[in-house]
Amino acid sequence: MLAPLAVTTPVRVIACDRPGYGGSDAQPFTLRSIAEDAVAVMDAFGVDRFAAVGQSGGGPFALAAASRWPDRVTGVGSASGAGSMAEVPGELDLLIDTDRQALALLPGDPEGAAALFAVGFADIVAFASGDDDAILAGFAELCPTDGDVLARADVRAVLPAAVREAVRQGVEGAAWDNVAWVGPWDLDFASVRQPTWLWYGEADPLAIPANGYWLKEKIPHATLVMRPGEGHMGIVPHFDEIASTLAATLA
Repeated sequence: MLAPLAVTTPVRVIACDRPGYGGSDAQPFTLRSIAEDAVAVMDAFGVDRFAAVGQSGGGPFALAAASRWPDRVTGVGSASGAGSMAEVPGELDLLIDTDRQALALLPGDPEGAAALFAVGFADIVAFASGDDDAILAGFAELCPTDGDVLARADVRAVLPAAVREAVRQGVEGAAWDNVAWVGPWDLDFASVRQPTWLWYGEADPLAIPANGYWLKEKIPHATLVMRPGEGHMGIVPHFDEIASTLAATLA
């Protein structure tokens, strides 16, 4: 999904797959372990200081990197990012039965919770095996407020392939994502002292606005940007703004 994110701000974008996604080996993970992985990736590229941003389920991991590495992460953003479903008002109402059962196992039995979360993702593999039009139609049904974004030719050209790549090993990565942030977070919010932005769509049916308000309470100095009428994929049309905002923290 990086192809549509053309920007006028000169930035270097480095993205990596969490374990179990794409070609990354599947294994259990937490917010903190992904923060460690992120810095290992930066070390491999010879990058010392960097800004971090995560979209949707990636938002918590960007915040975790800022918490774990305050001397290296200069600024951080969560774009339509998840909060803890166990704590965000209204989120528990959105969980299916198996997800509720999984949540009841956390934090004591993360492996058992991951197995149950995987059951809830079973339909995704079948969804990803459809043709391009079917995948795009599925997103349009899931995120009806993102119609303008999903109508873009550059998005339509890369989104189906990105979905297939994400689940080519199965759904273990998605299951451990849920273990990491549906239940309690292993993240010290008080240590997130960098400039922080929370970008959300007011009409997002997935990361409902309550996630942004919950994070704003946890990180009082954060800037919350709530965009009226927008949905879950605001990072695409607003990436130039996001990139320039975070790049300024590196100056």
